[in-house]
Amino acid sequence: MSSPALNALADAAGLLVDWVDMSGRPQTVAPATLGAVLEAMGLPCASDAQCRQSQDRLAWLHRAPAMITATIGEPLAVNATPGLRYQLLDETGRACEGTFDAQGRAAGVSAPGYYQLLQAGAGEQVLQVAVAPARCWSVGDACDDPAARAWGVGLQVYSAPSRHDASIGDADGVLDWVRRVAAAGGDALALSPVHAARPVGRHYSPYSPSDRRYFDPLHAAPVQVLGQAAADAALQAAGLAQRFAQLHAAALVDWPGGAQAKWAWLRRLHQDLRDDAHRSDLDAFVREGGDALAAYAAFAARDAGDDDVAFQLFAQWLAARSWSNVQQCARDGGMRIGLISDLAVGFDPHGAEAAAWPDAVLPGLVLGAPPDAFNADGQAWGISSYSPTALKATGFAPFIGLLRAVMHGRGGVRIDHILGLLRLWVLPAGGSASDGVYLRYPFDDLLRLLALESWRNRCIVIGEDLGVVPDGLRERLAARGVLGIDVLMFTRDADGAFLPPARWRTSAVATTTTHDLPTLAGWKCGRDLDWRQRLGTGGQIDRQAEDARRAEDVARLAAQVQADGGDGAQLQDWLAFVAHSPAPLALLPAEDALGLEEQPNLPGVVEGHPNWRRRLPAAAPGLESTLAGFAQARQRRTPA
Repeated sequence: MSSPALNALADAAGLLVDWVDMSGRPQTVAPATLGAVLEAMGLPCASDAQCRQSQDRLAWLHRAPAMITATIGEPLAVNATPGLRYQLLDETGRACEGTFDAQGRAAGVSAPGYYQLLQAGAGEQVLQVAVAPARCWSVGDACDDPAARAWGVGLQVYSAPSRHDASIGDADGVLDWVRRVAAAGGDALALSPVHAARPVGRHYSPYSPSDRRYFDPLHAAPVQVLGQAAADAALQAAGLAQRFAQLHAAALVDWPGGAQAKWAWLRRLHQDLRDDAHRSDLDAFVREGGDALAAYAAFAARDAGDDDVAFQLFAQWLAARSWSNVQQCARDGGMRIGLISDLAVGFDPHGAEAAAWPDAVLPGLVLGAPPDAFNADGQAWGISSYSPTALKATGFAPFIGLLRAVMHGRGGVRIDHILGLLRLWVLPAGGSASDGVYLRYPFDDLLRLLALESWRNRCIVIGEDLGVVPDGLRERLAARGVLGIDVLMFTRDADGAFLPPARWRTSAVATTTTHDLPTLAGWKCGRDLDWRQRLGTGGQIDRQAEDARRAEDVARLAAQVQADGGDGAQLQDWLAFVAHSPAPLALLPAEDALGLEEQPNLPGVVEGHPNWRRRLPAAAPGLESTLAGFAQARQRRTPA
């Protein structure tokens, strides 16, 4: 049994000793788990005396925050001496003065932004203040239409073929999809993460990045930046033309082979760079990136084993210019949102982002998920994140910098596992996911900063709110304009019946599936059940019973689609069913637009399934008519 001192320290550190699992059952974290996590966080707890000392240290750290956050119009909770005078400076240096009220608060301000608060008699002490708008930038804002019914496509970047993709996809393959979606009247293209990665090994995941602030140069499209002639000349000079053709023809992504070939091509392009205009733009990009970009490039060069910092800066420039070009083409093509980036929940604990903020990273801990219906053993993701205490101590600098990076030049951002703004499941590195604990984060502060940066960057925000969602969280996110995600197979009532479109949320994006779930065609024919049976994931299954349950579910969905006016047997009408949702934005995954049976990723599996390796067919007969049908279905207004 935990001692009161250990429980008190755990609570002060943000650990949830008691929590409720996905089945609604109360759970209590074992003392050994609490001790291991607290020790990893640098909080000794072997005795009651050590627990009290660690708790005193936490109290001292929380006593003087580096930044406070507020919403426009709300008093600023400074906790200052009542009656003292203060001065508040905005980002232009303009000042206003006031007196702290009886609760030690400063008067609220009406303009969102970052401020500095100087207290009379406090010497050089300056308190940073972030004032957020009431909500995030919305789909209605982006479309200049509060009743907008926007739609788009979800695309795994590595899966989109292009001439020089070396099997691993690039911005040129994405540009092809931008043109298709724009031609059909779509407004958005939601991408898988394109964060900077560490050297690619056998098993690759876009959700285990080295640094989320920067791009993976392997997805750059040199032809868009340097021109077709320069791209082809470098490919020939490096002797890579045949190798690229072989990789392009592969049925699956070859991450190690494709990465090796692409890096060799990029190095040749750097060596051949002659154009003065390109060199001038590269120099300007490096100056604008400042010390942070230089530090990232130095880390990436060491990681590559050659210390060629100049080349890493060139590669990052090439990637950044590629994606800005795609976004510009999307907007020029009439897409009112354009690209939606995907922000992974964490980063490689040995990568560049961790190195940039060594004192802010959770020490010795990795993220995961507790056991649930889909993963009886839970999940250990092998990635890390920031310490909530360190975020407060740094004035949330890592979080603000991250938001600015992923929102810059984008029309939207999807935040993977948005529950991480409230709590994350953490466990000692190398431990079992079932021996983890939830760690609380300063939710209100992070949500205000998210709204502020969304507003400043004119970027809509989608939060992946699936899994074990605490009561009331979706409502709190919706109140701040963060869109949730309604997935067809999960959008049901308490009895398991599929909800008609009119009952879907207006505060969420509507979609047919996700990268971690079966495609509609695969779900209908039980392809996911085939994989579970083959790999033995999720425990032993009674295939006959599973098939019967799936047939019943398919019949339920077909009946609901018919009630909505469609043909329950046709996948196209299943897509239209989702499009009829009153959601402000509906996203159609490329796999469902093409009617494919295989899903991109099978969670909890490392060997046996080609996770993050499936490529889309180069020829896509019927795609235009499918997109047109989805667009037409979105025109039908379903009462919420």
